[in-house]
Amino acid sequence: MPDNPAPSETILILGGTSEAAELAKQLVESQPAARVITSLAGRTREPAPLAGEVRSGGFGGIDGLVSYLRENRVTRLIDATHPFARQISANAVEAARIAGVPLEIRTRMPWERQQGDEWIVVETLQAARDAIPPRARVLLALGSQHIGVFADREDAHFVVRMIDPPETKLELPDHALILGRPGDTAAIEAMLLIAHSITHIVCRNSGGKSAYAKIEAARKLGLPVIMVGR
Repeated sequence: MPDNPAPSETILILGGTSEAAELAKQLVESQPAARVITSLAGRTREPAPLAGEVRSGGFGGIDGLVSYLRENRVTRLIDATHPFARQISANAVEAARIAGVPLEIRTRMPWERQQGDEWIVVETLQAARDAIPPRARVLLALGSQHIGVFADREDAHFVVRMIDPPETKLELPDHALILGRPGDTAAIEAMLLIAHSITHIVCRNSGGKSAYAKIEAARKLGLPVIMVGR
């Protein structure tokens, strides 16, 4: 019997979400003979441990993803990326077609407005910026790459939460920086909102459980949420 038998199948998960991490765990446990690889964009410097193999960084567009699928003999491609990661999702569709690899899309369902939610629904980050009233104290619950659009709002105070310290100085004129992951309960998020006298939250409708606590906290406190839709 060979020391390293060929895997029964090779599964590539385009990840970066809590759902992708849970899926990798399930597949490793349920299919021990399979090779399970999770691909991360590489934005988080120290991502949480994942089951199976992990690769980090981009593929280099559609052609790069096609090459990776072929070189690693991927038999199943699963897109479990963030709902707003539109480019990699579009690349996955085309690369799967070219390489002849079955593609599964596991996109989070968006959050739905509940009784007590005060949402201001907008279509773009620019519209979210414009919807912020003067003298507001805003929790920007966005990725670091989306902060710059708010740089000209000198009449508002921003609280920015990031997992990793920014590599360069934030462009926001008046802001506070919090390092860490979002709280996992509404009570923890409410404490942060109260401590910083937050009047508004800006976020994208990413769906999922891991980021929902701030929405629940805003509901309990009666705070408006400027919600960028899909």
